[in-house]
Amino acid sequence: MNWLIEHRLTVRFSDCDLLGHVNNARYLTYLEEARIALWAAQIGLRDPSVAKTGPRGESFILARTEIDFVAQAKFPDELVVRVALGSFGRTSVRYQHEIVRTVDQCVVARAATVQVWFDYDLNAPVPIGDELKAKLAFGVSPSS
Repeated sequence: MNWLIEHRLTVRFSDCDLLGHVNNARYLTYLEEARIALWAAQIGLRDPSVAKTGPRGESFILARTEIDFVAQAKFPDELVVRVALGSFGRTSVRYQHEIVRTVDQCVVARAATVQVWFDYDLNAPVPIGDELKAKLAFGVSPSS
């Protein structure tokens, strides 16, 4: 797979449930952190929800997530979240994700997400232009 980014993170104690493994909902946050790091590097995208004066503009909004949980991750595992471009729609981008425990290269989860390019002022999806598609297709250096 052609990974666009390999985003590293450490499982926090607060990520774990009473059984001692990462709670399934936390994986959504891990995927989001990797995508945000990717978009920051590719297109300088920042969180559009941060209060500011003037228009909010365009950004991504999550439309769909599928996750297959393969193995357990626990505190304080080091993980790598990989993101690959799947395909473009008129207003959407599909990504493939893989979360790997670094100590043994065990895949702990695989996921697919769909993001929609969204105009927060119009409150509606808008088409992804060719220039933006070209930027989104390029990988970035590994993050730490």
